[in-house]
Amino acid sequence: MTTLAQTRAILSDLIAFPTVSSDSNLELITYAADLLSSAGATLSLSRDESGTKANLFATLGPAGDGGVILSGHTDVVPVTGQDWTSDPFVMDERDGLLFGRGTCDMKGFIAAALAMAPRFAAVELKRPLHFAFTYDEEVGCMGARTLVGEIERMGVKPSVAIIGEPTSMRVIEGHKGCYEYTTEFTGLEGHASRPELGVNAVEYATRYITRLLDLREALKARAPAASRFTPPWTTLQVGRIAGGVAHNVIAGQCSVEWEVRPVQAGDADFVKRDIADYVDTVLKPAMHSVWPQADIVTRTIGEVAGLEVVDVSEARDIVFELTGTTEADVVAFGTEAGLFQALGMSVVVCGPGSIAQAHKPDEYIALDQLSACLDMLDRLCVKMAA
Repeated sequence: MTTLAQTRAILSDLIAFPTVSSDSNLELITYAADLLSSAGATLSLSRDESGTKANLFATLGPAGDGGVILSGHTDVVPVTGQDWTSDPFVMDERDGLLFGRGTCDMKGFIAAALAMAPRFAAVELKRPLHFAFTYDEEVGCMGARTLVGEIERMGVKPSVAIIGEPTSMRVIEGHKGCYEYTTEFTGLEGHASRPELGVNAVEYATRYITRLLDLREALKARAPAASRFTPPWTTLQVGRIAGGVAHNVIAGQCSVEWEVRPVQAGDADFVKRDIADYVDTVLKPAMHSVWPQADIVTRTIGEVAGLEVVDVSEARDIVFELTGTTEADVVAFGTEAGLFQALGMSVVVCGPGSIAQAHKPDEYIALDQLSACLDMLDRLCVKMAA
């Protein structure tokens, strides 16, 4: 069986594990651990607090520092409400395309890495090769945060990380951060005929959102002159609002889910300071004038730093050599790369498939993209054994 055929078979198995972020990924992690163990890798697992999810960190080659990490997240986004033409958890091949939830985001890369593990194991690697497969990237990079802590505690010091997110095999050297929040509004319910006697949580949430939208406009003026991002400024987006129980009841509860994707860390601080000041000096005093127990509380869902572009990058130079390209780009979407960079590693994002297919019904990856990824990993194997 060719390596591409092996990759396809492994990918089919991976797609069959419905690792939506709300569910367990343990069956997939066990499957990957078995393949890597069979190749001779040493394994380390780190679980979440519930015990239903785990990261897998595996190593081939010599012990020591200076290793290369191949990293991918195992969770996928939901398919609920999406109109698929085939079962999203049964891989379907049509016209050179492999359809299924997670094919490009990002089980295709994981399948390629697993298929190549015996090839790496068969040569005498001069530096360690690590496989890092995480949980809950789609909901705030929760697993990767745990994993980088484990790597630090183990005293392992890899020097390069390749994050295999779908970039159509382009080399990505920078991306925006992703800061996610949920703000809860607690008001005072009452009869809608006397709105002045209650504290309408939905109305205060609306005023809060209006302030966020004003900040979104202000962020455009803060865009760095040399920004390479599209759009060049920090973006702010309100994703969900939920509150109230009926049209004739003053809403006692409301929640707002929102995010900031900063091109520079100071922009996130700017937003948080401004909105906190607005809450403390305008919204809360108005709420408390009616009912002192009214409240506004913001929970941090995740604050994931972006991948910072650096002048000297071992990871970028290596992947340039492996792919034959000489150009690196930046993207607006976020990955786990910033967490690895914060540990002192040189990091790039490069993987098969297009982000344009991610999160959509009939998600797919092209076989030629998997072939290109396998070529890159094969050249990495040769380089690490030289």
